[in-house]
Amino acid sequence: MTVALRLQQSLRTRLRSGQDEITVVEPQPYLTYHPLLAEVAAGTIDPRHVVVPLRRTLPDCRVLTARVTRIDHAGRRARIDAAGPGESGLTSELRYDLLVVAPGSVSRTDPVPGLAEHGLGFGTVGEAVGLRNHVLEQLDLASTTRDPELRQAALTFVFVGAGYAGVGALAELEDMARYAAKGYHNLQADDLRWVLVEATDRILPDESPELAAHTLGELRERNVDVRLRTTLESAADRLITLSDGGRFAARTLVWTAGTRPAPLLNATDLPLDRNGRIRCLPTLRIATPDGQPVPDAWAAGDCAAVPDPTAADGALCAPNAQHALAQAELLAANLLAALSGQPLRDYRPDHPACSTSLGVGRAVAHTRRGQLTGRRAWWLHRARHLRRMPSTERRVRILADWLLAAMFRREVVSLGSVEHPRAEFEAGFTEDRFHP
Repeated sequence: MTVALRLQQSLRTRLRSGQDEITVVEPQPYLTYHPLLAEVAAGTIDPRHVVVPLRRTLPDCRVLTARVTRIDHAGRRARIDAAGPGESGLTSELRYDLLVVAPGSVSRTDPVPGLAEHGLGFGTVGEAVGLRNHVLEQLDLASTTRDPELRQAALTFVFVGAGYAGVGALAELEDMARYAAKGYHNLQADDLRWVLVEATDRILPDESPELAAHTLGELRERNVDVRLRTTLESAADRLITLSDGGRFAARTLVWTAGTRPAPLLNATDLPLDRNGRIRCLPTLRIATPDGQPVPDAWAAGDCAAVPDPTAADGALCAPNAQHALAQAELLAANLLAALSGQPLRDYRPDHPACSTSLGVGRAVAHTRRGQLTGRRAWWLHRARHLRRMPSTERRVRILADWLLAAMFRREVVSLGSVEHPRAEFEAGFTEDRFHP
């Protein structure tokens, strides 16, 4: 979206006269700002405020709510499918001159028994809202049941993956659930059990060791059971089995253990590296295995294997929002430069400016001058993402959400029924309608 927005601003006259055309193909009619999903799950931000409508933001572009299923770059054409789930036969072919590939990534899942049946993802607005409702429903269940084993399972929350998404989601939800527990006569915050499982020897692998260690210490101070060098072996029948020998029942299993490139890339004739990402030059042009640019093809974001000149041993840029937004800005500038015959610039990432919220008033942040923790880091974290949000209207709405959250008590009502709006209606056909 950022690439299209920058091109729209530079080519507005040509777009409106019909000389040029920009087509954006995206399955959802909006962009999701992923770094704030944890606050959506915690109920601090309205879910609609972290999405940016594409058609409103890109009025001079042609926006197609569809899915690209194949790209034949040699023939300059893409196959798109506008069908929804369970539908078929709505495919068509789209021809193009220049290609920008940015489908991002999807959750990387492992063949763990029970994961598909009981696991929850955390990559979309719907998943964030669903997770919030699920956690609150577990508190209701634990407060109501007289079965001690069911109660303990309902109050046990397991997160697998200790990157920014996993740590941020767990910390925000733990903070929310701790507050929500005050509203139950028979629940205490200490009754809740939070478990964070990480396969490596540290959390927040993209953060500095010092901030990662500080975050680990804070989580453990909040009684979060952090299991390092541990993997999930099974979740069958909601019984969590870990590689360190741990076995316990849990009704909440959240999978945030990394990402993988979008499956679309396997249905293209574009060169991929061994990890399935598109090979790119530092200029963000797609490159052949021998380092030659592929004509008229560009890529950025999680799907792109872009060299990181600030890293040692020829490492690639990490798949995160900071790199994706910066690469998008450069890609638009380089594409315009290529069209006008100007030299291209290489991608050189700025100093680390990463941060993550750990609940209201708590965060960790990396700055050019050093590192921050606590409330100052929390303010900086919010200011950064408010500035990066690619919509002035959304910035105002998010700021209003934060101000209202500071003025009033937290809203901790579960609206799980909105995820299945026809459930009550369908139940009317299965009940005995003639019962007096």
